[in-house]
Amino acid sequence: MLDHVFTDAIGALRDAFESALLERQAFEERFQVDVLLGDMTWETSYGLPGEGSPPRVQADITLDWPTWAQTAYRTWYIGEAMDEPPRIEIEIVLRVQRLATPPDPRALLDALPDQSPLIGTERLERSAPTIETVYHGDDLEEVEHAIEVSYEGSYELDEATLADGSILDDHFGAMGGWISSTLVRVGDLTFDFLPPLDDAYDGDGQ
Repeated sequence: MLDHVFTDAIGALRDAFESALLERQAFEERFQVDVLLGDMTWETSYGLPGEGSPPRVQADITLDWPTWAQTAYRTWYIGEAMDEPPRIEIEIVLRVQRLATPPDPRALLDALPDQSPLIGTERLERSAPTIETVYHGDDLEEVEHAIEVSYEGSYELDEATLADGSILDDHFGAMGGWISSTLVRVGDLTFDFLPPLDDAYDGDGQ
């Protein structure tokens, strides 16, 4: 990894998830740079251990480092005064999938708080749910459903945090436990789940 405050934040969040014993969905992780605009984005997914593939419940996490934040960070790095501290944009999507029947959105919302725990001095705000229906095959008889709720907000990097990356560990540390306990709570809801895809066929491929 590069020696950069954005990659420090990624490392702090990874450590928080691993300490909470969450299981990373390795093929879902991406680090992207917009070569025209300069924005950087990191995306990853975590689920509970032993959930199968894909997991019934998972958290999709996105961190965005916009160009203006890089400009502010460079200004601080070379010792000049910043007009505005840089921010990392955060989105956490809690997804329930492989559902056999359309879910009740109220049941999910009742299990979720309106806001995340504090991340530094700020909290992520919960959005309204989105329900997805997926059809498989030309006959459209194989159907599965999913429901998502996202938490969105930003994390401000003040001068103390820019100077001491260990503060990121403290601020992001609570997120691992919060996401882990939330996934457990959501997984305990009485939704009608389909079997994981890796259990859908027997050893003979039937």
